[in-house]
Amino acid sequence: MKVHLQTYGCQMNKLDTMLVSNALKDAGFNLTDSVKNSDVVLINTCSVREHAEQRVFSHLGHLKHIKRTRPNIVVGVIGCMAQRLGAELLRNGAVDLVCGPAQIPRIVELLKKTLQTRQKSLAVTEDIRQRNFEEQDLSIERFESTYGIEDKQLAGQAFVRAMRGCNNFCTYCVVPYVRGPEVCRPPESIIQQIKRLADRGVKQVTLLGQTINSYKYKAGEKIYSLADLLWMAGDIEGIEWIKFITSYPCEQFFDDILQAMADSTKVCNYLHLPAQSGSDRILRAMNRHYTANRYLELIDRARDTVPDIAIAGDFIVGFPGETDKDFAATKELVRKAKYRNCFIFKYSPRPGTKADKQFPDDVPYELKQKRNIELLRLQEKISEELNKAFLSRQIRVLVEGLSKKPHTGASGYGGHSQLVGRTATEHIVVFNGPLSLAGEFVNVRITQTSPLTLFGLYEGRQA
Repeated sequence: MKVHLQTYGCQMNKLDTMLVSNALKDAGFNLTDSVKNSDVVLINTCSVREHAEQRVFSHLGHLKHIKRTRPNIVVGVIGCMAQRLGAELLRNGAVDLVCGPAQIPRIVELLKKTLQTRQKSLAVTEDIRQRNFEEQDLSIERFESTYGIEDKQLAGQAFVRAMRGCNNFCTYCVVPYVRGPEVCRPPESIIQQIKRLADRGVKQVTLLGQTINSYKYKAGEKIYSLADLLWMAGDIEGIEWIKFITSYPCEQFFDDILQAMADSTKVCNYLHLPAQSGSDRILRAMNRHYTANRYLELIDRARDTVPDIAIAGDFIVGFPGETDKDFAATKELVRKAKYRNCFIFKYSPRPGTKADKQFPDDVPYELKQKRNIELLRLQEKISEELNKAFLSRQIRVLVEGLSKKPHTGASGYGGHSQLVGRTATEHIVVFNGPLSLAGEFVNVRITQTSPLTLFGLYEGRQA
């Protein structure tokens, strides 16, 4: 049986897709890049923004058309959208199987059952905010530990989930309702998984969590924090770079994490710290537990402790009630923060969230679009100026593989392919070199910069 997997959404979803892929291969399924010759199509979905869900529905419409001539093809929807909509998705003529994020350890069993009986299957978590799911937690932990192996699409790299779920209840966010409450994995399980990855040649691990800096696990008298995980992972032979995403702007363990970054040669100097808005009034409406000044103070502390740290931010424009004054405050925060880059999104109401229930979506789409473009342009200027500092410098890059799109700025190297990699600070670097470099550390001399990309000349493997 051939299975085609398609993924929408964040790194959490990409990690889930990797786990599912490995479980399916272990069960004897073959993975294919094409819907055309597949027996099964699984769509791993995101519910964070309306646009992501609309793309899934559009894809399901295409699959419904395919089913008219290939009625035996099985279509499954997994992930956050599956948990949010549940049985409603099964009423879609294209869908045969629905499986929420907490139920993915059952995916092989569910798929085999659907293929054998040709009956629709539903597996979502009832009362997902309840914490009385010890058996489910153990099942997920076993699944993570067994199938959390190297992602072949990113040579030499792997994502490792440190925690799942969220307890923050930002008013715009659906994650607590589709991923459940915060659950931190035992540190020994995380470290054992990283050791196995190192044995398979992985050089970089990225620890994942919705609010990764709030990681806390009590074992006897010891309370483990993210800083402890960073030090423990740094002791593993073969692991050279350690990253973590995403952090929430708060005091908990913040200084300890920064100190680990400053003192360890393996913890990368990169911090993803979403602000979402620069207006205190909007931050209160979002249920974000800090002010703009407090956020900037955290960034100042980060730069005092780790002077060459690169910081990325997230922003939502057009949140209900956002005025020109509120948006001006956001622009001012971006100017002061001097981010390496920003991820900027237009607000879209998510069913079931407090913002959707309490606030009218009163900022016109055209104004959201205008503010989105304006903030992107502001950040582009900042990124462009910061990236100029890399000109003529030789930097260390972990090569990911072939560049997905051709760039004109990379310097030639013996007619070799155009490759892409990243620095320890998450800067994208494009250069020409042999494909055999994928998964290796190399030296690249930067010859040209743009707001989003550094271009350079390959100068050999890193010793």
